[in-house]
Amino acid sequence: MDSFLNSATEILILIFLIIVFIQSSIDKIFDWKGNLSWLKEHFTGTPLEKLVPFLLGTLVWIEMASGVLCAVGLYQILIIGESSIALYGSILSCVSLLMLMFGQRMAKDYEGAKTIAVYFMPAIFLVYILQR
Repeated sequence: MDSFLNSATEILILIFLIIVFIQSSIDKIFDWKGNLSWLKEHFTGTPLEKLVPFLLGTLVWIEMASGVLCAVGLYQILIIGESSIALYGSILSCVSLLMLMFGQRMAKDYEGAKTIAVYFMPAIFLVYILQR
């Protein structure tokens, strides 16, 4: 119980990131064709247009790795009292969100980019508090 109380902020943000990235990557895997179709249309006329399948695959791997590292980091904080893996997971989560932000800006989807910024705030805050 002390681990939870001493690291409540870190634990709650890690749970948030685990849900976001595991769910997102699983959705992309199970609805690959739907996601690919939507993204091809979304990036029509941008420099990323021909790279969509490669970029989607890359994003799936990074999102899954982010979620898994955050889950291992959560375990590490709760059981061992260490947070190095959680820091790696939070950094990779930020990288994933920056990739998504870049794509939204390239597609000139500014509303979508605003949504990504909302997710970025707790992720970067987690990086900050884990670096202390």
